[in-house]
Amino acid sequence: MQPRGRLYNRCSRSFSRTRIAIHSTTRVTMTKFWQEHSEQATVEEMMLDSNAKIISREEVPEILATLPALGGLRVLELGAGIGRYTQHLVKVASQVTAVDFMQKFLDKNKEDNGHHGNAEFLQADAMQLDFPKNSFDLVFSNWLFMYLSDTELLSLAGRMLDWLSPGGFLFFRESCFHQSGDSDRNFNPTLYRSPSQYNHLLTSVEQDDPASGDAQGSGFEIVMNKSVQTYIKMKKNQNQLCWLLQKVRRNCSANQGFATFQQFLDSQQYSRRGILRYEKIFGRGFISTGGARTTEEFVDMLALNPGQRVLDVGCGIGGGDFYMARKFGASVLGIDLSFNMVEIAMERSVEENLPSVQFEVGDATRRLFPECSFDVVYSRDTILHIADKLALFKQFYLWLKPGGKLLISDYCCGEKPWAPAFQDYVKQRGYILYTPPQYGKFLEEAGFGRVRAEDRTAQFVEVIKEELGRAETLREEFIQEFSEEDYSYIVKGWREKLQRCEQGDQRWGLFYAERL
Repeated sequence: MQPRGRLYNRCSRSFSRTRIAIHSTTRVTMTKFWQEHSEQATVEEMMLDSNAKIISREEVPEILATLPALGGLRVLELGAGIGRYTQHLVKVASQVTAVDFMQKFLDKNKEDNGHHGNAEFLQADAMQLDFPKNSFDLVFSNWLFMYLSDTELLSLAGRMLDWLSPGGFLFFRESCFHQSGDSDRNFNPTLYRSPSQYNHLLTSVEQDDPASGDAQGSGFEIVMNKSVQTYIKMKKNQNQLCWLLQKVRRNCSANQGFATFQQFLDSQQYSRRGILRYEKIFGRGFISTGGARTTEEFVDMLALNPGQRVLDVGCGIGGGDFYMARKFGASVLGIDLSFNMVEIAMERSVEENLPSVQFEVGDATRRLFPECSFDVVYSRDTILHIADKLALFKQFYLWLKPGGKLLISDYCCGEKPWAPAFQDYVKQRGYILYTPPQYGKFLEEAGFGRVRAEDRTAQFVEVIKEELGRAETLREEFIQEFSEEDYSYIVKGWREKLQRCEQGDQRWGLFYAERL
């Protein structure tokens, strides 16, 4: 089967037009598996868990809360089963097409939800589906992709891009690493991938539209990827994960030649090795200037109270979030676009054992939260990557409760013209920088009151000098853990920061504001 969209990474200039065939043996195996587990069409069979009813009561509202506003949307539900989600989708969406390849599951779904005039039920293998272009605004898939081979998943992803309208969304949820349900299985053909494998597979597919005359294709970009909290709470299982992706036009030139900005971050500055060598200098759990010392200073300015909700935008590997939860009893959601960052943060969360701290891969410019969701929005040296800072600050304002507080530290710049070396540095890193006063004006324009915009460059320089001294002390240990090349890279980078600050081009700002 040939997906309508060409499967290739346009930015790497390599692609394949190879026809993708359905693996018939895989389909036969999967059909046999589900025939054994659909005889009664119960929720226990569908979820392969004896506690399915209890889990489902908490899981369904959690999953629904991650979706974009459903009003007026055309929804394709893949792997709809007996209708755990269909019953909720049909009440809000304008049209729901529920698909499942097990007739007994679909019959039960139709029996319970067929009275809704906006629902259509199709018994079909997802790999055999075909719809016109731009037929849906949301594709919703629950526990389906783990029953597809990599080749099949790539093929389906290409066709989903076709079926979705521009800006449309794909939600999917899968079991990663190992099974979660306790049902007995004579055989288990499920593919338990890692989250990174799903990230790669889904974002590697691109759809081109020659008729549009646009040289850039469309692809999926990650809006959100997180563990399902119900499974953590009820089964101490972090391996149930869900994703929200959005169909967007690709802009390789804006991503340094990479298909997505996330790929640029995780392949360059924030590779796993790169993160860990930063941490060696900043201190355990931290990858931002000053490590624990500046974190404690800045967080203490917020006067947090137990139970307050904090959103940490650009959470890194979680050191600040663990500090807020441990010292103040705050409930913290840390989001970061770098999968490598969040992966390390989640590894550390197992050690920290703080259930009030959650992490997710998320794009703050696309992520959706209800108004008045948080008491504090906190961000350390992250928003330098965001082009439209004003639009983001307006979102922060809406997400904060009345009286809520915003605290940001970020790389800034001096007045132009800049030295050529600084211009090259900013371009290579993909930064979008403003002076501290300009930053403060953006916050005021977004509606914030009590705005304080402070130039903290002198503190930045002091901290860098201290970190250089620490690096010299740790030299042998650092080289043994990483390499001499890595050590030289860090020291050279820190010295160049000092030089840029001395020239007046690089600045560091601290910003505080409130939603009055």
